[in-house]
Amino acid sequence: MKALIIEDEKLAADRLNRLIHNVAPDISVTAILKSVEEAVEYLSTRNPDLIFLDIHLSDGSSFGIFDQVQVTSPIIFTTAYHEYALKAFKVNSIDYLLKPIDEIALSAALDKLRQLKKESTSTPMGDIEALLSMMKKQEITYRQRFLVAFGNKIKTIKIADVAYIFAADSAVFLVDKEGSRYVLDETLDHLQDALDPNGFFRVNRAFLVGIDAIEQMHSYSRSRIKIDLNPPCPKECIVSTEKTPDFKGWLSR
Repeated sequence: MKALIIEDEKLAADRLNRLIHNVAPDISVTAILKSVEEAVEYLSTRNPDLIFLDIHLSDGSSFGIFDQVQVTSPIIFTTAYHEYALKAFKVNSIDYLLKPIDEIALSAALDKLRQLKKESTSTPMGDIEALLSMMKKQEITYRQRFLVAFGNKIKTIKIADVAYIFAADSAVFLVDKEGSRYVLDETLDHLQDALDPNGFFRVNRAFLVGIDAIEQMHSYSRSRIKIDLNPPCPKECIVSTEKTPDFKGWLSR
């Protein structure tokens, strides 16, 4: 069986590739893609036996793929966000795995795929009620605090005290609501999955913004939005063109 991984975080893609090799040696991952654009180009001429698909990609939501190319391959979604469950199961989804994925969950999803293939020659749609029941049993635990260096000391910062997180000069900084800044030994890609999406939004490649840190917003060029942060940040914070529609939706939840 030939599989395709569409995932914009390299560490997550490599880990999933290793998990697949461990639990299903008969599955060969033929390509790892990181964007909607790459996926559309690939799927325009190829039809893999299975697709592992992250919902948030480097250039937008992966659901945009289905607006541009017909996809008949069965899909296993991999993401930290369970809010997309209903939408996911309208596009040939076999299962919906929440990050961080473990071997047991992956193996169960692949067993489900094999069983469905035996029972039908076509790719069946998922059972939404069964999916939601499964989601209720899988309790998502988001980050509650950070451990940071403070001079020659170490302190904890509660999530409620975090204003925003940004990347600059090859480092990642946490800014608390008092304006203090701390260096984090983590990537924004990892933190995006670790923080509750109701409270934080990845507005571009460099910023994870807390809802309470948004002081003002301004219309910007190319349909973007410029954000004035509180506390102020020396780095300009602009919502990317690709993120703007989802950002507006996030604000109006």
